[in-house]
Formats: sequence, structure tokens, C-alpha cells
Amino acid sequence: MKKLLIPAAIAAALCAPTAFAQSMGGDTYRPDLQVGEGNAFVAGNVGRTDGGTAGRFGTGDFNVFESRDGRKTGYGLVGGYRWKLSQNFGLGVEGGYADLGNIEVRNINNGDDVNQRADRNALRGWQVGGNARLNITPAWYVSGRGGFFRASDNNFDYYNSVGEDLGLESGGSDGRNSWYAGVGTGWNATENFSIGVHYDYYRAKSGDVRDPVTGFEFEGPKRSTALLGLTAEYAF
Repeated sequence: MKKLLIPAAIAAALCAPTAFAQSMGGDTYRPDLQVGEGNAFVAGNVGRTDGGTAGRFGTGDFNVFESRDGRKTGYGLVGGYRWKLSQNFGLGVEGGYADLGNIEVRNINNGDDVNQRADRNALRGWQVGGNARLNITPAWYVSGRGGFFRASDNNFDYYNSVGEDLGLESGGSDGRNSWYAGVGTGWNATENFSIGVHYDYYRAKSGDVRDPVTGFEFEGPKRSTALLGLTAEYAF
């Protein structure tokens, strides 16, 4: 009897999206809502960062079989509100926090390590923006998001290749405003709960760097990082 229960449970899990789609008919996005109505939601994601190598959107290095200094586990938490604009599409706003772990600081000019002793600088920050969700079927969605990202401060000492302190000052409020964007797809397990795989990119700088002797200021090193991982959302 127990041997029969295992394949039956697997078959039920595989057939669940189809059964859910058939029960919903043609209205694929939140059939319990009328067009123009909306709902609040909370969402979280967790995954692996690319180690601070993402120079632009879509260029993250996520080779899970390769160990790389700076690749960490990252996570994000957001809350928001989304309106149903058509039978299969919703558009909304979101705000939250992302922690991309610790990454290796890069050289401000040529991409080499600024600190040859391989110190770390944590990238995290607050975000606010928009999100969209298109339900291809009641069970399958694709989504996009993007907006403003305020990176964490960078109070860091800079050294040359032989370990000598360059005497530069960093930190403060300037030069840390940037943006984030992401895409994903997943499964609507119920009308209220979904789970999927998402790629999120955080364009970030470490803030302006100052030479206290000359007073000269310049942009700090880029800390742009991508996060590839699982996401879950609960809609109220």
C-alpha cells in the first residue's frame, strides 16, 4: 500500500498546475479580483551572488561548481501592492531591503583589486520601484521588477599592491544612488502563494572617494552584483 502512495503523490503534484489552470478558466490573473482592483503582497528571495563581477545586467557569473572569492549567499525582502490591469496582467509598486553579502572591492580604474590583502566590503541597501506579473496560464507566470537602489556606505581603507595605505577617505552619502532590475518565472501554487526562480541585478557604487591632501574627489569602485535564486510571494 505504501509503495502505491508514493507514485500517487508524485502524480498529484505534477498534475496540480494543470488542474489549477482548468479550474480558473480564461481569467488567469487573480480571478477573485475585478480589473482595477488590487492586493497587497510580501515576497522574499534567497540565492547566490556572482561575487561582484556583474559589470552590467545579465553578466553575472553563477558557476556553482567553481569557488570564487566574494561569492556569497544573498537575500531580499519586499512588500508592495499590485493592481489587476487585465485578465492576465498585474502592475504594482514595491519597497524593501536586499543584502548581497560580502564582495571583493575592485580597482577604481582598471578592474584590479584595490586592496591586495583581499578585505571584504558588504553590499546591501534599500530599494523602491515597480513590479509586473503576467500569468501565461493560471499556474505559470513571468515577472519583472526595477527601480531605485540606495547602496550601503563604504568606509574603507585603500592599499596599493605592496600593502601601503594610500591615505584616501571614503564613506558618506554621496555617490551611492543607483538602480536595480530583475526578471523571473515561476508557479502559482494557489491564488495567494507562488514560488519561482528569479535573476536580480543591483547596480551599485561604493560612494565617492576623497584625497584629503589635494581635496580631489572621484567615484569609488563599482560593486554591481547579481543574485540568482528562489523567490516566494504571498498575496493577500
